[in-house]
Amino acid sequence: MFLHNFKYTLKTLFRKKSLIFWTFAFPLLMATFFNMAFANIIEDDQLKIIDIAIIDNNEFNNNMLYKETFKTLSDKKNKDRLFNIKYISKEKADKLLERGKIEGYLELNNNEPQLTFKSNGINQTILKYVVDEIHDTEKLIATMMTSDLNMKVNNISNKINEYLNTNEIKLENKASSNLDYMMIEYYTLIAMTCLYAGSIGMIAIGQTLPYLKGNGKRISVSASKKSSIVFSSLVASFIVQLLTLGLLFFYTICILKIDYGSHIPYIILLSLIGSFAGISLGVLLGTHLKSSENSKTGILIAIVMTGCFLAGMMGVGMKYVIDKNMPILNMINPANMITDGFYALYYYTSFNRYWFNVISLLIFSGLAIALSCRKLGRARYDSI
Repeated sequence: MFLHNFKYTLKTLFRKKSLIFWTFAFPLLMATFFNMAFANIIEDDQLKIIDIAIIDNNEFNNNMLYKETFKTLSDKKNKDRLFNIKYISKEKADKLLERGKIEGYLELNNNEPQLTFKSNGINQTILKYVVDEIHDTEKLIATMMTSDLNMKVNNISNKINEYLNTNEIKLENKASSNLDYMMIEYYTLIAMTCLYAGSIGMIAIGQTLPYLKGNGKRISVSASKKSSIVFSSLVASFIVQLLTLGLLFFYTICILKIDYGSHIPYIILLSLIGSFAGISLGVLLGTHLKSSENSKTGILIAIVMTGCFLAGMMGVGMKYVIDKNMPILNMINPANMITDGFYALYYYTSFNRYWFNVISLLIFSGLAIALSCRKLGRARYDSI
């Protein structure tokens, strides 16, 4: 009975036009729209080296703290350098600033730093913070003349980089090899694709329900175990979903040139488990909702889109709003479990949070399947 129901389910799934659209075509369309909307944003949001000028006077040249610190922060051998510095006169600096060639310039006057900007922005904020740190440290050095100057310079540089990397200003350029914030949209797209597998599971299990299909009437009066019927439907659904994921990853990686980072095997594993959770959700709704197939599909789509919205698809900040104010919603939201697992691969050095989300999805799937089997096993009909 397992093989018979497995083959019958596969044939049924590939004949459904609505299924072909929602599981195969719709994710590709969304990926295309995302790429069109975000391609320029991602490129523009990468950290750029800041062009500044320093007034080349005797006071600056005689101040080793300022001189060595800015030398360290503009060293071309350092891939994470902050500044591209021009050592010029005040007149030339004013001209470059007026023409927009530099973000601002620094002048030491009576041992006091003076910054000149034409406008305000993140680059100007970074320069001001660097100068403030040097100035504060200079006062400290004045009282600790026996300290090693080189050690102080290195401490300043390290402290500046630490501050800028752990606060609102982000210095490290992760653009091509890691995650940029627009990848959140692509990760929620994968989560949506995984959960749309629920429509596959819903249609598959619908073939076994006597009040929907003739085949279901024959199955309901047969001696076959309900667990075997559910399992064969799940396997057939999962095979179809594998094709969907394969097509999505091929399209985004090979055609759209999306870089998912260095953890592709873990991303694929989470996607497979997320798809199984989506199929399980569809089976759960299919067995518990006594309505037409179109109505069930509409309910599933509403649930999936709401879950993706809360996970950050329609607005990156929404996920953090929910995490902060109503964390229970994202704890039971399978779309958030999937996207949060993706973030964990990037934001954390350990895999603890990643595996926590994987286990959460497996628990969610197990509960959904158990409830579905229980519902099918207890179903009784006066007339079929």
